[in-house]
This record gives sequence, structure tokens and C-alpha cells, in this order.
Amino acid sequence: MRRRNDPRARSDQIAASLRALIMSGDLAPGTQLPSTLQLVEEHHVANTTVQRALTQLKAEGFVISQVGRGVFVRDKQPFVVRVGAYTAPTPGGFSFKILGVDEGAPVPADVANGLGIATGNTAVLRHRLNLHDGEPVALSWSYYPAAIAVGSPLASRAKISGGAPRVLEDLGYPQRRFVDRVSARPPTTEELLGLELPDGVSVIRRLRVIYSDRDVPVEASVLINGAHLYELEYHELTGE
Repeated sequence: MRRRNDPRARSDQIAASLRALIMSGDLAPGTQLPSTLQLVEEHHVANTTVQRALTQLKAEGFVISQVGRGVFVRDKQPFVVRVGAYTAPTPGGFSFKILGVDEGAPVPADVANGLGIATGNTAVLRHRLNLHDGEPVALSWSYYPAAIAVGSPLASRAKISGGAPRVLEDLGYPQRRFVDRVSARPPTTEELLGLELPDGVSVIRRLRVIYSDRDVPVEASVLINGAHLYELEYHELTGE
């Protein structure tokens, strides 16, 4: 049945409107938000409702308060995650922590389907926390077919110079293309804590299947980003 009214609390509605303006750039970085009084009059709500909306946006990192001046849009732009590009760790830039490696990890149904293996089979799993300048950016669970990865550096807890693409190429499975399925949902407890997400923030979930020659699937990864501060950027390769 089609909804005729927004069932959310008024503070959530106001936060959503301001958030959309910030994300679209209509409220540019450094812009001062209307005063609390102006927002009260515009939305016909109580002062406490506006304060709850602003508190929510502050917790998510969209706005900051300057004592005696007002509330301003964050100067920091959304962090753009370049999809598909391997980025080597650099001081003050990208880094990662290995949270676990398992040579016989159970495989989720959608991952099994992506890898072309039966549900209930196992694969080599590398579970990582990706960071940028020390801040959590993404959680990833990367699965590799056991026939390819068991006994290889992919099954070791050591960090890999050149990352998985280099190992797969050395094993005779160069990465040729990938397919992403992107969705959004509320975070699990592990995701909320691991990515240090504010209350109420959803996550972007990507299921990525990477193919080698002859369209052989060689990796399927689940990648989770917080939806509040991150954008995904895709580039399409075009030929002549």
C-alpha cells in the first residue's frame, strides 16, 4: 500500500533534508546552516526537534558547531572510494589490518553462487579492515576457490606485496574483469563496531566477483562501507 505520510520522527525528516542538500553540494563545505530559530520556523517544530536533527548530523560528521558562530557544513569532502583499483599501503594514506585468514571458511550462499561452487563448500577467506589515515574505511571478506588458493600466499596471515591481484597472476589467474552488486542496509553489530559508525547510519554492501581468462571466477568479496561519509566511484573501460 502506498504511503501518504512520512512515518519517521520529525527530527529524522529534518536531518534527512539537510543531509541530502549537503551530499548534493547545494549546501557547500563551509556554508553556515540556517539558525535554529530559522529551522524551527521553516519546519514548524519545537527547538528540541531541530537540536536532535543537528545532533544527528554532527554525529555523522556532516556538520560541525563553532561556539558563538553557529553550525557549518563540514569542510571535509566525502571520501571517494575508487572501485576496482588496488591501492598499495602508504604512510598517512591507505593501510589495512588482517582480521582473520581461514583455509576452510564456510561460504555464504551469494558468494558460492558467484564463485560457481556448491553452497556448503569451503574456500580460502581473507578478512580485513581497510583504513585511510588511520580511520576505518571498509570491512572486507574475500573468498578464493580452495583449488586455487590453498597453500598459496592467499592462505597466509602475512601481508602480500602487490595484493591479491599479484598472487592470482602468479598462480596463472590474472584478473580480467569484475562485476559488482551494490545494496544498502542497516549494519550488523560487527560492522557498526568495526567501522565506528554513528547510530542510524546504513552501510553500502558490495558483492564483487572477479573473473580471470575464460571467465573463470577467482575471487568473490563482500565489502562494507559506511554510507554517511563515503562515495563509490566507478570507471568504465571503453575501446575504440
